[in-house]
Amino acid sequence: MDDIKRIVLTGGPCAGKTTALVRIIEHFSSLGFKVFTIPEVPTLFTQAGMNYLTKNKSFFYEGEKATLEIQLALEDKFMRMAKACQKPSIIVCDRGALDISAYMTPETWEQITLSVGTSTPELRERYDAVLHLVSAADGAEQYYTTANNASRNESNDDEGLRIARSLDKKVIRAWTGHPHLRVINNHDDFEAKMHRVLKEISHVLGLPQPKEEERKYVVEITGALPDDCIESEIIQTYLKGYPDAEERIRKRCWGRKQVFVHTTKKQTTANEELVTERQINQNLYEMMLPLADPERYTIHKMRRSFIWKGQYFEVDTYLEQLEGLVMLETKGIVKGEPVKFPPFLQPVKDVTGNQDYYNYNLAKKECL
Repeated sequence: MDDIKRIVLTGGPCAGKTTALVRIIEHFSSLGFKVFTIPEVPTLFTQAGMNYLTKNKSFFYEGEKATLEIQLALEDKFMRMAKACQKPSIIVCDRGALDISAYMTPETWEQITLSVGTSTPELRERYDAVLHLVSAADGAEQYYTTANNASRNESNDDEGLRIARSLDKKVIRAWTGHPHLRVINNHDDFEAKMHRVLKEISHVLGLPQPKEEERKYVVEITGALPDDCIESEIIQTYLKGYPDAEERIRKRCWGRKQVFVHTTKKQTTANEELVTERQINQNLYEMMLPLADPERYTIHKMRRSFIWKGQYFEVDTYLEQLEGLVMLETKGIVKGEPVKFPPFLQPVKDVTGNQDYYNYNLAKKECL
């Protein structure tokens, strides 16, 4: 079978990956998919004698290089198996290649990738989606434990929580730039976290999903945002398309890193929509720009993303024709669950579900 999706399940310590893998296998197997799972290679290596905390630089280098080589080999072999399978298949990786980079210096990582004959951009493009489950150490501390994973080195105390949060953010940064990176919040109700995982994978597989409103607020920035927030520039252009579908192209930049994505949203029923996203190259992006909808401006904004008390936030500061507008969005917060507003953001207006504040409508020239 062709068009096999390769999905990474990642996150900080004690994030719920083990349970999520079981749910994924059960849920999508029941829908007729063959689910292949790639085991966490660093855990296999640790159990076999590798010491990732060693001070022996040569031993560390050879161990990390071998970890990457085996990770890629396993993924390639399982992809061949999936293609030979006579039914729809998905491959779920318990961590992916770029997770490895979070545990070493950029210089060492570049040396290893060069020796293996690859690069960070090539490794990022191997996967159709990356789901990052936030560590319980950030916002769900009462559930944090290392007892269920003998390979974990973080202690179950304040220092251990600090290290776990730091690792969590390093892993997110390692995957930053992937067009379908989704950060899965913590919840008091763990089932809500698992539901979001299944929903995001269903989205990648092109299965229609119930429409769920993101929490969205107009805000004022009253203080400094976290030093470790991830900054990016977004340029979003809406295209002339079918009357019953929304079509756009997006250029997103993190410094020199650029990603181009083509998105189509189509309402399938009164309560469901089908969202299709695909990464495109710069040439195709530029070829599609002349197809821009003449009745809409291009949306230009700066985005700063961060985790606060287990919830993932995106703060968009709009530029050009929408200059002065600042909006906060957070995904995956279930109905009735409070938003944990950071102290440096002051809510001005709750615009959740208000279509006037959808980017598609904000871009209308007649509304400005």
